[in-house]
Amino acid sequence: MSGSSANELFARFDETVPNIGQSLLAPIRGIAFWIAIALPFLYLPLLASGLQSGSVRTAFAALVACNAVALLIGHSHARD
Repeated sequence: MSGSSANELFARFDETVPNIGQSLLAPIRGIAFWIAIALPFLYLPLLASGLQSGSVRTAFAALVACNAVALLIGHSHARD
Protein backbone atom coordinates (compact mmCIF):
# COMPACT_ATOMS: atom_id res chain seq x y z
CA MET A 1 0.00 0.00 0.00
CA SER A 2 1.54 3.27 -1.07
CA GLY A 3 1.39 6.44 0.96
CA SER A 4 -1.06 8.16 -1.36
CA SER A 5 -3.52 5.24 -1.36
CA ALA A 6 -3.35 5.09 2.44
CA ASN A 7 -4.06 8.83 2.59
CA GLU A 8 -7.02 8.38 0.25
CA LEU A 9 -8.31 5.56 2.42
CA PHE A 10 -8.07 7.68 5.57
CA ALA A 11 -9.71 10.61 3.80
CA ARG A 12 -12.65 8.42 2.78
CA PHE A 13 -12.87 7.07 6.31
CA ASP A 14 -12.94 10.61 7.73
CA GLU A 15 -15.74 11.55 5.33
CA THR A 16 -17.78 8.39 5.93
CA VAL A 17 -17.64 8.12 9.71
CA PRO A 18 -19.50 11.39 10.42
CA ASN A 19 -22.18 10.37 7.91
CA ILE A 20 -22.62 7.01 9.64
CA GLY A 21 -22.75 8.76 12.99
CA GLN A 22 -25.42 11.17 11.78
CA SER A 23 -27.47 8.37 10.26
CA LEU A 24 -27.39 6.53 13.59
CA LEU A 25 -28.12 9.58 15.71
CA ALA A 26 -31.18 10.75 13.78
CA PRO A 27 -33.43 7.79 14.73
CA ILE A 28 -32.16 7.82 18.30
CA ARG A 29 -33.00 11.52 18.61
CA GLY A 30 -36.42 10.91 17.08
CA ILE A 31 -37.22 8.08 19.47
CA ALA A 32 -36.00 10.11 22.45
CA PHE A 33 -38.13 13.07 21.32
CA TRP A 34 -41.31 11.00 21.21
CA ILE A 35 -40.47 9.27 24.50
CA ALA A 36 -40.08 12.70 26.10
CA ILE A 37 -43.55 13.58 24.84
CA ALA A 38 -45.16 10.31 26.01
CA LEU A 39 -43.59 9.94 29.47
CA PRO A 40 -45.59 12.71 31.17
CA PHE A 41 -48.77 10.69 30.53
CA LEU A 42 -47.35 8.05 32.87
CA TYR A 43 -47.13 10.66 35.64
CA LEU A 44 -50.92 10.98 35.78
CA PRO A 45 -51.74 7.61 37.42
CA LEU A 46 -48.95 8.09 39.93
CA LEU A 47 -50.12 11.58 40.81
CA ALA A 48 -53.76 10.48 40.97
CA SER A 49 -52.96 7.71 43.43
CA GLY A 50 -50.83 10.02 45.53
CA LEU A 51 -47.15 10.00 46.35
CA GLN A 52 -47.46 8.65 49.90
CA SER A 53 -45.60 5.36 49.48
CA GLY A 54 -41.88 5.18 48.94
CA SER A 55 -42.14 2.95 45.89
CA VAL A 56 -44.51 5.37 44.14
CA ARG A 57 -42.18 8.30 44.89
CA THR A 58 -39.25 6.26 43.54
CA ALA A 59 -41.17 5.40 40.37
CA PHE A 60 -42.15 9.05 39.93
CA ALA A 61 -38.56 10.21 40.40
CA ALA A 62 -37.34 7.58 37.92
CA LEU A 63 -39.90 8.74 35.34
CA VAL A 64 -38.84 12.36 35.80
CA ALA A 65 -35.18 11.39 35.40
CA CYS A 66 -35.94 9.34 32.27
CA ASN A 67 -37.94 12.23 30.87
CA ALA A 68 -35.05 14.63 31.48
CA VAL A 69 -32.62 12.31 29.70
CA ALA A 70 -35.03 11.87 26.79
CA LEU A 71 -35.42 15.64 26.55
CA LEU A 72 -31.66 16.13 26.46
CA ILE A 73 -31.17 13.52 23.76
CA GLY A 74 -34.19 14.37 21.64
CA HIS A 75 -34.20 18.17 21.90
CA SER A 76 -32.66 18.68 18.45
CA HIS A 77 -34.93 16.23 16.59
CA ALA A 78 -36.03 17.56 13.17
CA ARG A 79 -34.48 21.01 13.57
CA ASP A 80 -32.91 20.82 10.13
